Amino acid sequence: MKAFSVARSLRLLRKPLNDWPDQSGARYGVRPRWAKDVSPYQWTVFAVVCMAWGFDSLDQRVFSLTRIPALVSLMDQPSDSILVQEYAKIATATFLLGWGIGGLSFGAIGDRFGRVRVLASSIFGYALCTGLTALVGTANEFVALRFATGLGIGGVFGLGVTVLAEAVPISARPAMLAWMQILSLVANVAAGFIKLSLDALLNSATETSQDSWRWLFAVGGLPAIVGVFAFRGLRESDSWRRGDAERRSQGIFRSYLDLFVSRSERRGLLVGVGLSLSAIVGLWSVGEYAIDLQDIVFHTYYQSIAADIPRNVASAKSIAFILQMIGGAAGMLLFANLMRRIGRRAAFVAGFAAAFGATIFVFASLSTPLQAYWMMPLMGATQFGLTAGVAIYLPELFPTSVRATGVSFAYNVGRFVAAGGGLVSATLTNHVFGHLPAPLPLRYAAISMSAIFIIGLLSAFAAPETRDSPLR
Repeated sequence: MKAFSVARSLRLLRKPLNDWPDQSGARYGVRPRWAKDVSPYQWTVFAVVCMAWGFDSLDQRVFSLTRIPALVSLMDQPSDSILVQEYAKIATATFLLGWGIGGLSFGAIGDRFGRVRVLASSIFGYALCTGLTALVGTANEFVALRFATGLGIGGVFGLGVTVLAEAVPISARPAMLAWMQILSLVANVAAGFIKLSLDALLNSATETSQDSWRWLFAVGGLPAIVGVFAFRGLRESDSWRRGDAERRSQGIFRSYLDLFVSRSERRGLLVGVGLSLSAIVGLWSVGEYAIDLQDIVFHTYYQSIAADIPRNVASAKSIAFILQMIGGAAGMLLFANLMRRIGRRAAFVAGFAAAFGATIFVFASLSTPLQAYWMMPLMGATQFGLTAGVAIYLPELFPTSVRATGVSFAYNVGRFVAAGGGLVSATLTNHVFGHLPAPLPLRYAAISMSAIFIIGLLSAFAAPETRDSPLR
């Protein structure tokens, strides 16, 4: 690994992502060269994949924002109830479990039968189940539909990244994959604005907002439209079609055998798994519970000043969430730029170290809404930045014949571990630290779980350098 310094990295980051050089090293102005190399069809692929992943992200964020309100309504318990908090973690773990199963299955099925058609099916599946979640009547039904939704959502990332990576030219691939991740946060911010607006509308109408979460899940049925575009507007890549005849005589999961038999592919798979699971567990099994911490500390804060507690807590959480997503977008942009400047390996080393420190700091210190308005963007930047790096790096680790399988496996093993991480977090919160006064159990559980970033840090040192390399 080439040596690098903080000062040098900061100098390199002064150049925006749009000013990335082409292979010859020439630099361009407002419109980047990589954009000039992209054909209208390739822009169509980019748009469809971005919408698919964006609505996927919208569903994830709707769940994050409404998990507690939905269970409060369905279980008729207060938001700070240990039962609600524990069931929320179970719901998250179940969602991630379905997510992981769907991802591991659809990636291999896509390599065998075609990435585009399987991507369209995944979109239809999660859109239908998300819409049906608006109609549930019990907490068990809510959890069951979260599992079914996760099955469809699980296939989108690996298939979408593969379709996009294989469709666009090498000069545009890193930037377009990074922007796919960055634009997905638009959906996350939209979820925050939709919830904020809906709460304000219901409050101004002097109606209860107890069931406003149902409207948010109803919006989640819209991605079905994107599924139509994916099925009718996209075609399989030339590299995949060249090997189609050979795949017809093989089993659906032959790509897994090919991945594990080859020593070089196993190395890439292990590195990809280490990086992905660390980033995903850090985001979903640690950073995710900052919303629950906010719920407790914001209630305490507004009680101390005798303010309109429910309305102010909901508003402060939505604002903090929107700022976190904005910080996440900035972090993705910076991290993608860092990968381009100093290489994949060095960027991941710096990124995991930053996420480890920022996450511990936020969970140890967050006490007021004002603090959340700058702490959450900080944590969001470090955690979400890693996901942009994973999107860029994973397709570069695998050849065409097993790319969707490899990307999906590496990414979704992280989801399985995150599901287990949610249960570990629940155990730490309720049993190990449960005897302490709130919100200390949430704080200490998250700080303990932050050790997951060390796995990503160690994996980064073993990662092969693929900067500027063509896909195999």
